[in-house]
Amino acid sequence: MDLAAGVGLRLRELRKAQGMSLSELARRSKIGKGTLSELEGGRRNPTLETLYALTTALKVPLSTVLHDLAYPAKISGHAVEAVLIERFEADTSVAETYRVRIRSGTTQESAAHSSGTTEHLIVFTGMARVGGLTDPVLVGPGMHGSWAADVPHLYQAPAGDVEALLIVRYPQ
Repeated sequence: MDLAAGVGLRLRELRKAQGMSLSELARRSKIGKGTLSELEGGRRNPTLETLYALTTALKVPLSTVLHDLAYPAKISGHAVEAVLIERFEADTSVAETYRVRIRSGTTQESAAHSSGTTEHLIVFTGMARVGGLTDPVLVGPGMHGSWAADVPHLYQAPAGDVEALLIVRYPQ
């Protein structure tokens, strides 16, 4: 089963488990019903932005649709490419670890995740501007940045690609 089919199946299972119609998930996520139908049917490759919108509307961490696939899940968005490395579940939280690349000269604005979500980025190479839309920080090689991800936030590579490790923590 390829990524699109695996993710589509998980999305459908999550939606149905919550007793949510396709129309309701489309409304809550602001993703078109036709697009959602194609995603659930495995006929469309999901972007990082689309998956975040859907998993936020379903009130589950992004890794819920990506973990335990037969291969590392690589998801790409406008500016960020991410590979899920690890998902850790504790009584009080879910933590996800991603190997990310932020493409040179690009900016990705991410919508708010569920309440209490935080993100932490450790930069290997390049300079990243990350954090809240009004107060991003510049993070270079060997440095790290942390920010609240339950508000709109951004990822930016002002000059040159950024290679980094991203940890996302969702409270249960």
